[in-house]
Amino acid sequence: MHIMHIMNRPGRLAVCLPFLATALGLIAFASASAQDDAKTAKTNKTNKTNKTNKTNKTNKTNKTNKTATSLVYPLDVSVAADAKTLFLVDRKLPGLWKAAADGSLTVLYPASKKFRTPLNAVRCITGDGKGGLLVGDSGTREVYRVTLDGKATPLTKGGIGIAMGIAVAKDGTIFVSDLELQRIWSVPAAGGTPKQFAVLPAPRGMTFDKNGQLWVVSGGPRNQLVKIAPDGKISPVVKDRTFIYPNDVAVAADGTAYVSDGYADCIWKVAADGKATKWVMGKPLDNPVGLDWQGNNLLVVDSRAKQLFSITPDAKLTAVKLGK
Repeated sequence: MHIMHIMNRPGRLAVCLPFLATALGLIAFASASAQDDAKTAKTNKTNKTNKTNKTNKTNKTNKTNKTATSLVYPLDVSVAADAKTLFLVDRKLPGLWKAAADGSLTVLYPASKKFRTPLNAVRCITGDGKGGLLVGDSGTREVYRVTLDGKATPLTKGGIGIAMGIAVAKDGTIFVSDLELQRIWSVPAAGGTPKQFAVLPAPRGMTFDKNGQLWVVSGGPRNQLVKIAPDGKISPVVKDRTFIYPNDVAVAADGTAYVSDGYADCIWKVAADGKATKWVMGKPLDNPVGLDWQGNNLLVVDSRAKQLFSITPDAKLTAVKLGK
């Protein structure tokens, strides 16, 4: 009744839409996580040879991420400067993987399974431009700098809510999308108190283009893909509610944007005029999430498929063989 009362007043509706969008985004976020947890639990029950499940029961101190040899529930990927080495965050490992050029996997950072411990709930990753990594963790409401020898340092003293995307400007400033607080935060390169850069309903993945514009996908009722100028001015790219559950965005050198959509099981291609078309869709994609470029190919992390895919410029999708 209260919602209908608000809907009958256009002025109040305009004020309430961002809050409703974020509430719906958080509900969908929780629902998706619950569905995946249920799916995993069902698989574990029907597969008695599941070593991860057995290890969890016999050793609560964290053997899973020490014995795992393949992706468990990956969410994002970052390509190193050599364009060969890959780093992935894995929510159910939990922790960080390092993938060598030959596809071999090693655990770079084995996080604890205890909630609210560093990197227990990793969700996004990017390079810091200096050879290290930046990782968002919702469990500790933090962004960490992780060195290549596996040492993690918190940067904001718990100043972030649910970090869904990280991008680094040319001057080293860190930008973080916060799903919980509906904000894009800027953080000094060396760490410090986050400062509000922009307000956006249900912000998720983001990236910088070659012109220094910050592209962000949103789960809001409109303006699902936007560009934000260095002064914080927001310009909509996709104005209508086109995507079902957008997760991340990658922008090519020619300005074409690509958006992963977990519920549509596809990668959208967005032209300069904002027109979005389904570029790659259907199986084997099951829940495409994180994106990054490896040369001219677009890497796609799929959490439910437990797989990393590579897509060529002519839309040919292949699985990247990692681990055993």
